[in-house]
Amino acid sequence: MVLHPVDEAHLKLIERCAGVGELTFRGRIFPRIGYRISRYQGMAPSGLPVPGLHRIEGSVDIGALPEAARMTGSALTLRLEDGRSLAIALASSDGRVLAEGHGPGRCGCC
Repeated sequence: MVLHPVDEAHLKLIERCAGVGELTFRGRIFPRIGYRISRYQGMAPSGLPVPGLHRIEGSVDIGALPEAARMTGSALTLRLEDGRSLAIALASSDGRVLAEGHGPGRCGCC
């Protein structure tokens, strides 16, 4: 899967979170998944955020899941402890997370 390129020099860390949530893959929900996520926002030279230009990276604890290899590169949803959901993609079967733009799905703006 090819992700939207993001210029590292214009990204600002806006949030780090860790906890236990649930992962959805092809309609199946996997509860009690540990996660560590960092969210970065693309910033214009003026200091204003650039809509649609962001990166989510980190990891999810999927080592014990037999589906881990099939999840790599697929669109997943991670529901955080606080109820928010993030569209993510696994960059590797060890649980490394990477999503750019609006996540693994594409929108018309990026």
